[in-house]
Amino acid sequence: MPPYAAENGDAQGRRQAWIAVALVGLALVLRGLSPGIQQDLASLLRSSLLRPFISLQETLARGRARGVEVGVLRQELDSLMAVVARQRTLADENLRLHGLLELRELAGSTFHAVTVIRPGTAGSESTFMVDAGTSDGVASGSQVLTRAGLVGVVRESSRGSSLAMDWTHPDFAAGAMTEDGRLFGIVEARRGRFREEDRLLLSGTAFHERIEAGTLVVTSGAGGVYPRGIPIGTVVEEAEAEGGWRRSYWLRPAVLPAGVGHAQVLVRRGGEGESLEWLWLPPGSDTLAPVEVDDQGITPPGRGEPPGG
Repeated sequence: MPPYAAENGDAQGRRQAWIAVALVGLALVLRGLSPGIQQDLASLLRSSLLRPFISLQETLARGRARGVEVGVLRQELDSLMAVVARQRTLADENLRLHGLLELRELAGSTFHAVTVIRPGTAGSESTFMVDAGTSDGVASGSQVLTRAGLVGVVRESSRGSSLAMDWTHPDFAAGAMTEDGRLFGIVEARRGRFREEDRLLLSGTAFHERIEAGTLVVTSGAGGVYPRGIPIGTVVEEAEAEGGWRRSYWLRPAVLPAGVGHAQVLVRRGGEGESLEWLWLPPGSDTLAPVEVDDQGITPPGRGEPPGG
């Protein structure tokens, strides 16, 4: 058995040697041919024996080129999306500022423009600072508003700054009424599992009357804390009946406090009889328009004209 294996190995070695010699000889012969004949032979090989390999190489090259193009297009798309997102942010900010300027133009010295600053510390989620204080006419109890409606109220005021709470605070409560002044109640905050789920509840309305979804709810002026007519939110659905004699309703807030960066503070307080309804009346109307807001609470209702204007 071993001699037979050795003979096979020797025969295979001799065969490989003869093949190598033949290839070297063929190379020398081809090298000695004229350039024209060499090109003809190369073309013949490319169109016959090498054709499958060349096709595969071309396919791979096209695939790599497409991959590069897709990568470039993806980068351009990402850049375009970033530009669009920045433009949307600027547009939203311009809309908010335009609404605040319009509110200031309508009310004049009644309001003072402020920047809202969130502390960002644990337990301060429902409070914020404003860069105005007693030297600007801001005092404890001054209301904080945007063009869309009520944000909150100032709790403490120093000379150059003030601490306020928004409507998500557990202590928030406001006398409220439907836009037509037909039904009255109390609006309070209700905490959700997450801050994004915080909602407003209108409670204490008459049991024999129902409020339709989409009805605008505004401050009633009762108690003198909030002037009459400031939009609070719109009715979403009925929450529950209280012992068969009162009804409650969930509201969609007119303003989402987390999206507020600039606001106006009411610096002139006129007591329980004061009304700001005219600031939110559409032109030529004696009925408040429903508050239409987006996710950041920035779409203002129609503007009105001051009494006697």
